[in-house]
Amino acid sequence: MRRLASLVLLSLAVCFASMAPTLRWYVFPRAVKIPPNQYQVTILEAKPATLLNYSTLRAEKVDRITIIQTLKGNVAESKRIEKDAGRDVVVWDSLSHVAGPDGKMVSQIPERYIFDAHTQDPVHATGEMVDGDAVRREGIEFKWPFLTEKRDYQYFDAQARTSAPIHYKGVRDFRGLEVYYFEQTIPWTRVPMPKSMPIKGITPEFLAQTGITRWYTTKRMFWVDPVTGAPVNGEEIHREELRNARKLMGQDTVTAFAGHVKMREDYLRSTGELVRTNRTYVLLLTSYLPWTFAGLALVLLALALWTEARSRRPAPEPVTPS
Repeated sequence: MRRLASLVLLSLAVCFASMAPTLRWYVFPRAVKIPPNQYQVTILEAKPATLLNYSTLRAEKVDRITIIQTLKGNVAESKRIEKDAGRDVVVWDSLSHVAGPDGKMVSQIPERYIFDAHTQDPVHATGEMVDGDAVRREGIEFKWPFLTEKRDYQYFDAQARTSAPIHYKGVRDFRGLEVYYFEQTIPWTRVPMPKSMPIKGITPEFLAQTGITRWYTTKRMFWVDPVTGAPVNGEEIHREELRNARKLMGQDTVTAFAGHVKMREDYLRSTGELVRTNRTYVLLLTSYLPWTFAGLALVLLALALWTEARSRRPAPEPVTPS
C-alpha cells in the first residue's frame, strides 16, 4: 500500500510541476488579451490654459480646456483583419475631442489603431490612420504590454505621425500602487492642421494658402501598472503654435493651445479600480498559481520519497517466545 501511495504522490507531483510552466508560458499568452469589444472614455482637463479664439484670431487665457478621449473596439474590423493576420487582433477606433470653456468643439482627431491582442504590437492593415491620413505605427500607443519591462519603449505620437522613445524613469508609488514611470519629450515639430476646425470657412486648405504652419511640442508622462501594462495616470505639458501667421493674424507666431493636461479625478479613481481588478487575473496566471503549483509539486515529491523510503524498510523480526 505504501508503494502505491508513493506512486500516486509522485504522479501528482509531476502533474503540478508540469502545470506551473504551462500556465505561465502557454495559458497566459492565449488567455490574457485585450477584448475586441472594449469601450472606454477618459476625460482630461487643462486648468487654466491658453487657447486661440478663432473669432478674433487672438490667443486668450481660459479657465479650462476639456479633452474627451474615446476608445471603441471595432469587432467587425478585428475579425476581418484576423483572417489574414493569423492571430487575435484588436481594432480601436478612437476620437480625441477638444472642447473650449464654452463646451464648443476646438478640434477633434479620429484614429484607427490596430494591434495584437496580447503583445500590443502594432498590426499593419488597411484602415490604420490618424485624422484620415494613412500611417504605419511602430511601437505602442495608449497601452503598454502585459508584464511591462523596466526599459524604454517606442511610443507613437499621433500629432507628428511618427514614433520616438518613451523613457523608463523608475518605480513610483501612485496611490498605493507600485507603478513604472515613463516620460517622453517631443521637441518643436511641424505637424498637420486638424481637418475639423471650429469656425466654418477656416479650413486646413485655407490656412495653408496664407502660409501658416502648425507646430507642436509636448512633455508626455505616464504612470503604468507593470502587471497589466495599463496607465493609471497620464499627463501632458502641451503647447501648439501657428507660425508665419502675420498675413492673417498680424503677428508671426500665435499660441493655438498651451496647458498642463491631466486626467480628471473621477476618471483617475475609476481607472485605478479597473486596473486593480484586472491585475489580479493576470497575476493568477503568471505568479500566484504557477508558484503555488511548483510549491505543491515539491511537497508532494518529498512525501512520495518519504513514503517510498518507509516502504523499503525491512519488516521487524518476529519475537520468538523463550
